[in-house]
Amino acid sequence: MSGIYKAGLVILGLVSVADLSTPLLSDGEHPPMAVAIGTAVVGLISLVLIALGWRGKRWVLAPLIALRLASALLAVPAFFVAGVPAAGVAAAGVGVAATIFGVIAVLMPARTPARV
Repeated sequence: MSGIYKAGLVILGLVSVADLSTPLLSDGEHPPMAVAIGTAVVGLISLVLIALGWRGKRWVLAPLIALRLASALLAVPAFFVAGVPAAGVAAAGVGVAATIFGVIAVLMPARTPARV
């Protein structure tokens, strides 16, 4: 397992932990409680997949990436809905950016030194 792969899993893990706290930080409107609970469920499932990925199970990448991208898409309305607090917009931006970096990192092939 390469270092960049591990770093990608750590980034996705941090975003997943942040997703778990969404229902606790929601005021019920931003995000709506149904979305906050859905986000927390996605975060919990992602953490299970990350643990399996850390143990070397490569099959988890497809469902993990799908879940993390779905979670990032759930945050996109924060940029367009009126009345979302600035902290919510900033958190959504950080979450989307971290998800993109994490997904790219886990998809990057491991570098092996060229034999001459």
